[in-house]
Amino acid sequence: MSETLGVLNLRRNNLSGTISDKFRGKCGLQTLSLNSNQLDGKLPMSLANCTNLEVLDIGNNHIEDIFPCYLRNISRLRVLVLRSNSFQGSIGCNGTNVTWPMLQILDLASNNFTGQFPRKSFSTWKAMMANEDKVMSEFNHLQFKYLGFGQFYYQDVITVTTKGLEWELVRILTLFTSIDVSCNKLDGPIPEELAAFKSLYSLNLSHNALSGQIPPSLGNLTQLESLDLSSNNLTGEIPMQAEDLTFLEVLNLSFNKLVGRIPQGKQFATFSENSYEGNRGLCGDYLNKKCAAATGPRSPLPTFEETHLNPVIVIDWNVVSAELGFVFGLGIVIGPLMFWKRWRIWYYKHVDDILFSIFPQLYLGKEYYQRRAKRNKERRHY
Repeated sequence: MSETLGVLNLRRNNLSGTISDKFRGKCGLQTLSLNSNQLDGKLPMSLANCTNLEVLDIGNNHIEDIFPCYLRNISRLRVLVLRSNSFQGSIGCNGTNVTWPMLQILDLASNNFTGQFPRKSFSTWKAMMANEDKVMSEFNHLQFKYLGFGQFYYQDVITVTTKGLEWELVRILTLFTSIDVSCNKLDGPIPEELAAFKSLYSLNLSHNALSGQIPPSLGNLTQLESLDLSSNNLTGEIPMQAEDLTFLEVLNLSFNKLVGRIPQGKQFATFSENSYEGNRGLCGDYLNKKCAAATGPRSPLPTFEETHLNPVIVIDWNVVSAELGFVFGLGIVIGPLMFWKRWRIWYYKHVDDILFSIFPQLYLGKEYYQRRAKRNKERRHY
């Protein structure tokens, strides 16, 4: 553990026992990878002396410890992988000290973490908050330069789980950001503070005990490509702001208690029904279950006391005005026919002329009735 040792990569071996607690005060480690071994015990406290550490990967071992807050002074830490161990307790650290402002990959999946999310710690993870322009301006790979007289670099390698698959990153881009805290015992709501991580590519909060609604502010994560919130106790509707996640390739909201219509954005048309299964209250065009027509609650019928004993009667003028208009218009036509002889004669004459112009064959009938009326008049005369 000399000052010149920059990379210690012992991943994928069969090492057992504990990690030696002998990291010196001038530790020069930049990468420590012990993934996929049989190590147990606790993380050594002396690891805090490695202030140049950028990659710490001890996933897939048998480490039993709490969240390593004693490493918070390692300000250059970018990758922290504690996956598939036996860590317990809460996530995050108390106090006002800065915690990992350059952190870009956090993998705490498959442990025994409990409690709620560390809202205060979120505010210190500045690298996940950078906008796209800033990230692209600092585009690079995590690497360790050795043999100072030449351009030789060691490329860090880690395994991440995103989009439902395991990926081995042989080159860790500084713009790749990911949070995976799946398969723990976290509870409480999804914090609104996550919306500040505008450069986040992958977010996995599945298989916990999270409750409450999906924050609409998650629509601010416009760079997100994978979102997994499955197997929790989330309630309410899928926020319409989720339609803003135009880069989203994988979405899993299955096995929650979500209700309502699935958003109609084009992005949601690319996801299968498996993304929503286990939510009996969901409906929409992307499921076999259609949504019922939106109807407001029917007002109850008035009781006898309300209609007969209540001195104040509420009149629905929309209905009354329609009926009054019909009666008034009918009266304008029928009234003169009943009480004004000249109007009646003029009306029938013009109606007959209109009918005869449409049906000329009726005109012969008109002459017949005129002659018949003349004969009857003459008979009465004699």
